[in-house]
Amino acid sequence: MNDLTEFEKYVIEQKGTERPFSGEYVDHDAQGVYLCKKCHAPLYKSEHKFNAHCGWPAFDDEIKGAVEHTPDADGHRTEITCAQCGGHLGHVFEGEHLTDNNVRHCVNSVSMIFKSRDELAQSSSAKTSYQKATFGAGCFWCVEAIFAQLKGVHSVKSGYCGGDAKDANYDAVCSGKTAHAEVIHIEFDPAVIQYDTLLSVLFESHDPTTLNQQGNDKGPQYRSAIFVHNSEQADAANKFINTLTLQQVWPRPIVTEISAFDTFYPAENYHDDYFAKHGQQPYCQLVVKPKFDKVMSKFADKRKV
Repeated sequence: MNDLTEFEKYVIEQKGTERPFSGEYVDHDAQGVYLCKKCHAPLYKSEHKFNAHCGWPAFDDEIKGAVEHTPDADGHRTEITCAQCGGHLGHVFEGEHLTDNNVRHCVNSVSMIFKSRDELAQSSSAKTSYQKATFGAGCFWCVEAIFAQLKGVHSVKSGYCGGDAKDANYDAVCSGKTAHAEVIHIEFDPAVIQYDTLLSVLFESHDPTTLNQQGNDKGPQYRSAIFVHNSEQADAANKFINTLTLQQVWPRPIVTEISAFDTFYPAENYHDDYFAKHGQQPYCQLVVKPKFDKVMSKFADKRKV
């Protein structure tokens, strides 16, 4: 997630509104794509934009799957948010007959950034080939904090994986009825950090011998799990566990589940960077911090400067 100014937080996270005709994209007509300010997910193409003379950027279409629509509590308007990070964009209106699509996304300029076609072409050609890794190791607050500190890790997101239900949220997952595990979803640069190194950090970060449990956290959502994205990761994970078993690192058998990755459901926004934001809370002090300090000490040479 990208750092936000106080005003950006007010609009994007607290659902505020910028003053009409004050945003930089009100009369903007360059060719390119509008992205979410918070997470840089693509939202709208320039061909979706039109001049609605309303004081805010207006779009009559969206990139498929990029925008969530949620009726306001008062039932009078429909809020639009970034589907990836939940950031507030504005509101959507229908029936105004301003374009053939008969819809107007009224969006705060401050909720977006713009990339021209030339910038997108350059970014695409120079983009690092990131790979993904998905791990379950108990409460994701601790594991996210650890992996976010590693050189070569581009992003870490807490969420849910491995369940039978077609959707997931914190309350449902904690009930144990969805069969999801709390996981972290990692994007990493294999030129900087190898998958085996991530596995080393994973097994240093939790006890892989306790079934559906990490310390006092009990339930299937806290199970030790590796959700592999390809056959190479499956081979590496199995080999790593076999080696640990032969070395008898733990007195009990390793029960880590190795499964094929299916769908990752991002956790609610308040879980993002939880340890960094709430490090003084009792759980963070008593459970997260000791693990974090222990792992960071062992992998000090892998830590970001």
